[in-house]
Amino acid sequence: MGDKQADQGYGTVNVYRAPGAVKIELNRPDRLNAWSKELSSDLLTVLREVAADDAVRAVMLTGAGRAFCSGADLKDGLAARDSDGHVDTKSTLVTWYHPIVTAIREMPKPVVTAVNGPAAGAGLSLALAGDLVVAKESAYFQLAFVNIGLVPDGGASLFVPSRIGFARAAEMALLGEPVTAAKAVDIGLINAVWPDEEFAGRADALLERLSNGPTRSYAGTKRELNHWLYARMPEQLALEARLQGELGGSKDFFEGVSAFMEKRKPSFTGE
Repeated sequence: MGDKQADQGYGTVNVYRAPGAVKIELNRPDRLNAWSKELSSDLLTVLREVAADDAVRAVMLTGAGRAFCSGADLKDGLAARDSDGHVDTKSTLVTWYHPIVTAIREMPKPVVTAVNGPAAGAGLSLALAGDLVVAKESAYFQLAFVNIGLVPDGGASLFVPSRIGFARAAEMALLGEPVTAAKAVDIGLINAVWPDEEFAGRADALLERLSNGPTRSYAGTKRELNHWLYARMPEQLALEARLQGELGGSKDFFEGVSAFMEKRKPSFTGE
C-alpha cells in the first residue's frame, strides 16, 4: 500500500489512504497500543468516518510498534468510578468498546485486522472483530481477563467461541494463557500467519485485493455471517457489560489489578 497519511487530527490513531483503501494504525506504541479514553474516541470516530465513505472499499486495522493492542490501559483511568467508588467497567464497555466492535462488524466493507504483535484482553476482542485476521509469526493472542479477576468482554465471549468452539474458548478464557500465532491459525482462531519480514507486504497486498473486489458482494457476505453467527450480539454485549460491572467491584479484581501494577502473582480469594 502506497501509504499516504490522510489525517493528522488524531493523537492516538494514524490514518493512511490509498485508492479504495484505508489503513488505521493504533498509535500508542509506548503503551503497547493499550486502550485509553483518547484512543477509544479517536478509533470510533475514524471507523464511523470510513464506514460512511463510499470511496473506501476495504479497511485494515493494525498497530504501531511491537504490539497490536495489549488491552485496557490500567494506568489510564479509562473506566470511571461508580457511586460506591468501584471501577465502572460497565459504562466503559457501553460507551467505547461495544460501539467500536459493532462499527467493525456492521461496516459494509471488509475489515482486515493485521496483528503485528501481542493482542491481549480487549485487544484480542478488537482483533477478532475483523472479517479476516492475519498475524506475524511473533504475535500472540491472550484472553487475559481472568488474570485480573474479570470475564471476557469487548465481544470476546462471542467472537472466540464462534471461531474455535466451546472447548478451546473455555480453555483460553479460564486459563488466560497466550496462544501463539502458529497455534491460533491451526485451531481456526485466525486466518493466516506470515513471517515477520513478509508480514507488512502481504497484509498490504490483501488489503489492495479487497479494495479492488466486489464491494457489494463483500457487504452482503458480512450481513449473512452476522445474521447467522452474531444475530444476538447486542444481547451478548449487554451480558458482558452487566457481568463486568458486577466484577468491577470485587475483591479479586482489586487484587488482580494491584498484582499487575506491582508485577507479582495475584492471590485470589474468590470474593
